[in-house]
Amino acid sequence: MLGYSIDQMVSLVVVLIVAFTVHEYAHAWTADFFGDDTPRLQGRLTLNPLKHLDPIGTLMLFFAGFGWAKPVMVNPVALEQRSPAAPMLVALAGPVSNFIMAVVAALPIRLGLVQMSFGSGGWLPTAFTLLYIFISLNLLLGIFNLIPVSPLDGEKVLYYFLPPVGRRGFDLMRQWTPIPMLIVLFVLPRIGLPLVQWVVGVPVAFLTRLLIG
Repeated sequence: MLGYSIDQMVSLVVVLIVAFTVHEYAHAWTADFFGDDTPRLQGRLTLNPLKHLDPIGTLMLFFAGFGWAKPVMVNPVALEQRSPAAPMLVALAGPVSNFIMAVVAALPIRLGLVQMSFGSGGWLPTAFTLLYIFISLNLLLGIFNLIPVSPLDGEKVLYYFLPPVGRRGFDLMRQWTPIPMLIVLFVLPRIGLPLVQWVVGVPVAFLTRLLIG
């Protein structure tokens, strides 16, 4: 987390723990709604962060400023028995939860209940700093997870809408996970194609400004 002030680091840690927890809980709740009891049996149908945070991902959160949570395991067969769209909706639930959190967090700012000021950078973040980071990071997580590359949620969403030949192509790509993700994150930027910045960074900046006014 080099380059961040102490109050920003506190905000990042708090926001990411909350965002990861709600994101994974949304997957678990939606799977349970469609009749898959796998997340419930694994103790994932809870808002307790300890049930969702990955040990290595959490350490990376503190030392590198980014991290990840434990993915929610589901039974696609059980889901598809309820609805062919169920696996797609379970995947979509995570990013949607991030968008909802961003909108809700923007309301105090839009209503004038929180002054738009980042403060002096002390130990504790100002309300605006915390809300601003909460909004932007939830938008980032929501949009990033919709990138249609395995193992992100967007891959499962796109998979549902593809014709059979397209699905076969995605099935082949899954054998090479996480190579496609590594290419997107590290190889493309080095050859002048910052895909994540174009697809994620620009929309996040625009939507953050739109939400807070």
